[in-house]
Amino acid sequence: MSRVRWHELTHAYGSAQDVPGRLSRVAWGDARTSADALSDLALWLGEVAVFDATVAAVPFLWDLAVTDSVTSRPGVIELLRAVLDHGNPPRIDVQYAAHQAVLGGRTTVDALARDEDPAVRVAARDVAAAIGSHACETCRP
Repeated sequence: MSRVRWHELTHAYGSAQDVPGRLSRVAWGDARTSADALSDLALWLGEVAVFDATVAAVPFLWDLAVTDSVTSRPGVIELLRAVLDHGNPPRIDVQYAAHQAVLGGRTTVDALARDEDPAVRVAARDVAAAIGSHACETCRP
């Protein structure tokens, strides 16, 4: 994460400089801390629209989704699905990059669909279906 220039990126409410801290809290926090940080990330990166910080965060979200010690893995997977559901019409290039970053995790989703945690399996199946049916105007060839 230290190689990303987060302070130069934006999310729904401005500078993305706080995104690495929230990602770390999702990764290392207890259940409540992780859930609170994930809630912030959802608001910032995917519930309203997607942003350049979303594009940078998606690979880290995929990493969190497959890390057994992360307590909020189903929520992380749901956030990845939300990224596919939202766009950024003024920034079609950002929307395309964010969607492609999620679509690129197809093999990861396949592994998550066989996870021991039933909540992870359900979330993985939902995002797999979203990936399989994704056909937004921006991503069509």
